[in-house]
Amino acid sequence: MQITFLGTSSGVPTRSRNVSAIALRLPQRAEVWLFDCGEGTQHQFLRSDLRVSQIRRIFVTHVHGDHIFGLMGLLASCGLAGNPQQIDIYGPPDLDPYLKACKRYSQTHFSYPVKFHPVSPGLVFEDEEFTVTCQLLKHRVPAFGYRITEKDRPGHFKAELAKELGIPSGPIYGKLKRGETVTLEDGRTIDGKILCGEPEIGRKVVYCTDTVFCESAIELAQDADVLIHEATFAHQDAEMAFQRLHSTSTMAAQTALLAQVQTLIMTHFSPRYAPGNAIGINDLLDEARAIFPNTELASDFWTYEVPRRIAATKTSPAESSRSEPEASRLESPTTAPAASSPRPKSKK
Repeated sequence: MQITFLGTSSGVPTRSRNVSAIALRLPQRAEVWLFDCGEGTQHQFLRSDLRVSQIRRIFVTHVHGDHIFGLMGLLASCGLAGNPQQIDIYGPPDLDPYLKACKRYSQTHFSYPVKFHPVSPGLVFEDEEFTVTCQLLKHRVPAFGYRITEKDRPGHFKAELAKELGIPSGPIYGKLKRGETVTLEDGRTIDGKILCGEPEIGRKVVYCTDTVFCESAIELAQDADVLIHEATFAHQDAEMAFQRLHSTSTMAAQTALLAQVQTLIMTHFSPRYAPGNAIGINDLLDEARAIFPNTELASDFWTYEVPRRIAATKTSPAESSRSEPEASRLESPTTAPAASSPRPKSKK
């Protein structure tokens, strides 16, 4: 499972950052799931090693232009690329009339099926490997955060041990691999769990944008392996963040800390922090790391491999960050609120 960032700027593109789009690559099924599709996303595909022909699902957080203006062009390109599979689009109900109007006025016809699924808080999608759920965030228009959960996998099947026990190969191996208890023809009862290694814990990826600090983001992100969270503003611009219902770097870090995630990746940066300005993007990183040390900055075309967790070795960087001396966080002049301070309260 890999995450490739195709756009990490907020509002408008810059010389080095396009607007929002994130690709979740699932090599085991040769699929790409896209989250948001800002203007120029299809150009970003061309500049990456991703294939538009592998796009299977598109999840849209909200209908602001920097998250949807690339949809129609990308969908048209998928058809020209010979994509024979249906593409399922998930998003706020208002996205459907937008797509229909674009098709009607541009007289665009897709050569493959495109199906829209309006989302509401709760389950969005489920199959044998994954579930996707969403929560309503706090923004100027209805905006949804998404949680992608990979289902747990049985541990490695010890085929050699099964042979030593005289268990005949065949369909019975399938049951044992799933950890089921089976009865052999000779009357012996075998617990499949003794033939399987430690189960692989399914990975959890959460995508929260656009939003100001809110309880629903914390709930959605609980125990995630990766939280991708917007950080439009630096902490000193918190007043602007509250007014526009966006997050600061410290809000993103507080969310990660309270949700006890493994890794925080910040994205959706305001162009005001471009190189040469008084406050730079690395200042936002310093602010966040003072609260949640395991924080990264996303950049266009950066790919992050989501690591697997084994049941017996599960750890939580969020918990270790809480155990650091409080003074080490309070000494940073760019950090407020500190990790132990109350959660930010949204202004009316």
